[in-house]
Order: sequence, then C-alpha cells, then structure tokens
Amino acid sequence: MNDVDVTPEEATEAVAEIEEPVLAPWEKPGDWYVIHSYSGHEKKVQANLETRSRSMHLEDRIFEVLIPMEDVVEIKNGKKVTVAKKMLPGYVLVRMYLDDETWYAVRNTPGVTGFVGSGVKPVPLSRRELRRFLGEPEKEQKKAAAFKPEWEVGDSVRVITGPFADFNGSIESINLDQSKVVVLVNIFGRDTPVELGFEDIHKN
Repeated sequence: MNDVDVTPEEATEAVAEIEEPVLAPWEKPGDWYVIHSYSGHEKKVQANLETRSRSMHLEDRIFEVLIPMEDVVEIKNGKKVTVAKKMLPGYVLVRMYLDDETWYAVRNTPGVTGFVGSGVKPVPLSRRELRRFLGEPEKEQKKAAAFKPEWEVGDSVRVITGPFADFNGSIESINLDQSKVVVLVNIFGRDTPVELGFEDIHKN
C-alpha cells in the first residue's frame, strides 16, 4: 500500500477545488419576496420569521430572511464616518417557495403587516431588483459608500475652518460628487456665497 505525502498547500488547493461556487441571489432555490414590517422592527421580524420557520418545519421552503443594508458616509463632528444603514426601512426580504402554508407562516409572523405585491398574490422580485438590493457575490468590490450628509439645503451651519471660521450661514447647494457645499455667509451685512468642503462646516 503506497502512502502519498500531501503538502498542506496541496490539501488546501484540493479543498478549494471541491468548494461549491458562491451562487448569485437569483440562482438559489425559491423566489425572493418583500414583506412589510412595522418601522424599526425589521430585525425582530427577521428573528421571528427564522424561529417560526424552524418551529413549523418549513426550512425546506423558507430559506433565508434578509435586511438589505448599505454603507453610507455621514459627517459627524466634522469627520466622515461610514455607517451601515437599511436600504429599505420597514421592509424585509425573504427567499421561499410560496404556497398556502408558507404564505400563512410569513403573513402571521409578529411584526409583519403583509407581502408587497400587486393584487392578492405576492409578486417575487425580478433579477434586476435583486441586483440592486443584494448585488452580485462575484462582484464584492468595495464600492465607494454612498455619501449622505447630516444636513440639507437651507440648514443653518457654522464654518469651523479657514478664513470664515466661526461664521454662520445657510446651505445654498450641495455637490456630493466633489464633497463641496455653497454656504451663504453673512459678510458685512450681505449674504455672500462661499464654497466649502464637507469637513469645513458643522450643523448648528
């Protein structure tokens, strides 16, 4: 009997070869549906539905419950901070085979107010919608987080750097692409538009 020595590297490569490829959301069993929940109860609904699926032995028909999230850059205390935010507040995605039993289980889960769809029958998400909400696993590129400033046009802000430091003004326009704002600053009794960076202002 011949024993063949296998190096750790070769063993790792062999395991990698037999690993299943990561499937895109639309390639997995079942369809994706959107369910409406009470606002702020998305995580409770997710936990309740996962528990309910197990207790009713529906794991072979209710596969996955997700809350779509996205990274958003916000300005807090003059610094850019990346935070995870819900893409669809008040909604939860569930991958399942829809029949009378699974419909009843989901519809009667605490916190769920109903399925999203036209008419009586829920309508599954299209591949295009799934791409928008869940992305593609093979494209896990770290795309730049969407920027969501903590202020809006018309808000009162204080300039915290540069020659206009400590001046107050109101935001006239916001340029997300260039991370700049135009602030109307009162200089010598007149409102004067001044272009500033996001990090140069602080909300009053």
